[in-house]
Amino acid sequence: MFSQSVHWTARGIEIVGIAIIVAGAAAALVGYIRETLRRTDKEQRVAEFRSDLGRTILLGLEFLVAADIIATVAIEPTLESLAVLAGIVLIRTFLSFSLEVEIEGRWPWQRPAGQERGD
Repeated sequence: MFSQSVHWTARGIEIVGIAIIVAGAAAALVGYIRETLRRTDKEQRVAEFRSDLGRTILLGLEFLVAADIIATVAIEPTLESLAVLAGIVLIRTFLSFSLEVEIEGRWPWQRPAGQERGD
């Protein structure tokens, strides 16, 4: 009974993650099209679209990682499943860092330009 409820909880979280990515991608695309019709600067439109899409993917990835952790640790805590989880988390963490650098132009642990210690 517990195993089944954890399994369905993990699946529910996966569905939420996928829904976030799909809805966010659609919203980013609608925003891009709206700005294109207003004839704003093309470079700015593309940068905003990529930023919006990247943030959406990051949020969706967080949910997917959470679902993987729940499913692996609570349902099948074997060494093989933990190794697979470690690989998945490693790949998704790399993707998250790559997207963060692409969106923000800096590593997540770096301070934004112009911000000093104590601010």
